[in-house]
Amino acid sequence: MEHQISPSSRPAPASGGRGSSPADRPRNRADVIVIGGGVAGLAAATQLADRGARVVVVEARPRLGGRASSYIDPETGEMVDNGQHVLMGCYRETFAFLRRIGAMSRVRVQPSLAVPSIDTAGRHSVLSCPPLPAPWHLLGGVVEWDALGWMDRLSVLRLGRPVRTEQRRLRGATHLMACSPEETVENWLIRNGQTARLREMLWDPLALAALNQPPRDAAAPTFVRVLAEMFGPDPQAASIAFPAVPLDAMYAAPARDHIEAHGGQVMTNALARVIAEGGRAIGVRTRGGSDVHAQAIVAAVPWFAVRSLFDDVPVSLQRVVSDAGRMASYPIVTVNLWFDRSVLGTPFVGLPGRTMQWAFDRGALTDARVPLVSLVSSGALAVAGLTNDATVNLALRELRDALPRARPAVVRKASVVRERRATFSLAPGQPARPATDTPLAGFYLAGDWTDTGLPGTIESAATSGHRAADAVALDPSLVAPAKAGAHGGFPHSRE
Repeated sequence: MEHQISPSSRPAPASGGRGSSPADRPRNRADVIVIGGGVAGLAAATQLADRGARVVVVEARPRLGGRASSYIDPETGEMVDNGQHVLMGCYRETFAFLRRIGAMSRVRVQPSLAVPSIDTAGRHSVLSCPPLPAPWHLLGGVVEWDALGWMDRLSVLRLGRPVRTEQRRLRGATHLMACSPEETVENWLIRNGQTARLREMLWDPLALAALNQPPRDAAAPTFVRVLAEMFGPDPQAASIAFPAVPLDAMYAAPARDHIEAHGGQVMTNALARVIAEGGRAIGVRTRGGSDVHAQAIVAAVPWFAVRSLFDDVPVSLQRVVSDAGRMASYPIVTVNLWFDRSVLGTPFVGLPGRTMQWAFDRGALTDARVPLVSLVSSGALAVAGLTNDATVNLALRELRDALPRARPAVVRKASVVRERRATFSLAPGQPARPATDTPLAGFYLAGDWTDTGLPGTIESAATSGHRAADAVALDPSLVAPAKAGAHGGFPHSRE
């Protein structure tokens, strides 16, 4: 059922607050303000815009994108991503967002999962899953994977029961539990009979890539959720998808165009503070003192930025803000190497057992015809503190050790990108992730760190943004049900 915000349904301000006559109301007004222009914020804003809301997006940085963004390299003038981001075929909410903004063609999805790898002994292999119904596609791929011995291949069968249990839980059998919240990924894999070689070649690289945290540290439930999503009924759900263009062109610019085409506004370089009166959020004050008022605010900022949204945190939000501030962070480090020739020979390759776990040929992935290789280290606590020179030398050494064809290639240019707070920690004992709705009326949270059940991924961000948009539309203090058969939407506020 669709709903519409009624301008008259906004509760009157508390005594002593702003008056309710048109002459007293601020001239800058929106239906919904979204703070944060990353995936979560733009997913929320575009969905709300499609429902007829006038949305104002407020982003503190000069560019949209948040922790999945692009920048212009000052030497080459190229648009470079802040790290190599990959999607999975099971990213339903992400693909819904991209279709909404007309950007699905800017992503390339594998027909079925295929992952080339080079182990620490220099042995090349490819895990290639045939297009069979789940779970036979994974079993078929593992059985044919010559990087493994037969005991390793057979051990994957032991994950069938716990993964099916998690899939049943996701379908509504909430009394079922595939693992303990206090159990780590590493312990869960060992308990379920996964051999050291299979963990080294498959599960550990997957856990690091998906969770951005070593399997010995991360709690198992989120990883089990990832497996349940990847190895569900659709065999393409496990496939890898790559941006075919820089992230700015993949989603940030199209989302901005979509919002503005629907009558909304996107403000960058606009640091915002939330204005709360009478127990509800009523707007934001941007850098320079300009106020924008709205019926609802979606805060789509990272966990470490929530406190900065308030001069004085409302009493009702103090627990939420405190918990967010106590969430630990994990970094991702990317080393970009511009060579004088192509060196990978494949769009990407896994480098299990190394500090830099993946190498990506940016030219092959984006048709940019640039001999740029991006090497990525997830869960990179040990690397984030190194100097640029030390980090580049480490990445280059590991690449050349794995790929002899890279040894004679000349590095024309190198750069290091550190996303020091790339994701939140999933370790047992971390503060609980918050819900979309908050105790402050008219104030909603979005972001990959909210309680989506997913790790800190683009899919979690898109999911959270869509949930926030739904929560705004369903809030009884803001909306009135649309008439049966009528087109639901948000009448633009007119003051």
